[in-house]
Amino acid sequence: MVAELRAGFAAGGEARKNEAKLTEFLSSPRVTLLLADEQTTHHYASLFAQLRRQGTPIPTNDLWIGALAVQHDLPLLSADRHFSRIPQLLRLEP
Repeated sequence: MVAELRAGFAAGGEARKNEAKLTEFLSSPRVTLLLADEQTTHHYASLFAQLRRQGTPIPTNDLWIGALAVQHDLPLLSADRHFSRIPQLLRLEP
């Protein structure tokens, strides 16, 4: 989530530099910012229930990211192992 990145920037020592890089990245025509909509909430709820049944809950923000990736049938590039708990999500490691 962009908010998580910006929160990290705010807490770090290179906020302006990192914000400039993020702004440049987001302005690329190859980048689309996905927003949660009503359909996303259905994916979120389904994943939440699945992870709860598995006994493998993940942090809320990761659940939103996973729900968006599943909703849009997109792979997710992440080193965060929480996402490996969602079998229907294709996770690519950096």
